[in-house]
Amino acid sequence: MRRMLALTGAVVVGLAGCAGADEDELKEWMSEVRRDVRPMVQPIPAPKKFEPYVYDRMAQDEPFNPVKIEAALQKLAARSSSGIKPDMDRRREALEAFPLDSLKMVGTLQKDATRVALLRVDGSVFQARVGNYVGQNFGVITRITETDVAIKEIVQDAAGEWVERMSTLQLQENQR
Repeated sequence: MRRMLALTGAVVVGLAGCAGADEDELKEWMSEVRRDVRPMVQPIPAPKKFEPYVYDRMAQDEPFNPVKIEAALQKLAARSSSGIKPDMDRRREALEAFPLDSLKMVGTLQKDATRVALLRVDGSVFQARVGNYVGQNFGVITRITETDVAIKEIVQDAAGEWVERMSTLQLQENQR
């Protein structure tokens, strides 16, 4: 048993001596590499000098002059070729508070030659006649039949021009 213990001790001492030599060799190699290799760091460019813009009121036009803005808006309005535009000064009707896709046609009523559409929104039923406004895009009811309501809306296209768009509300059967 003592022999085993002595042999194990000798092996450990021998390995410890080898590890020290390898470690010294590794440290020497690393210091040699550090001496030979120089990092390539490019210098940071100096910041550009800020020069504030001086606005000379007397020499240039005022960019926010209300007279010029109004003239530009009138020029744009005059350029509109269609002549279609919504009446912004009229009083809003109740069904204009709801988007058109939330309105449901649930039926019609007729007395003599006058037909009335029954439109449901948010659990309430409204009566609507030809000429009433509906939806949020300045829609006017143009025709009411037993199965649908025709609506002419006025919307802006991508160029900002007012154009007419036709829509219909179909009768919703068995909807409660």
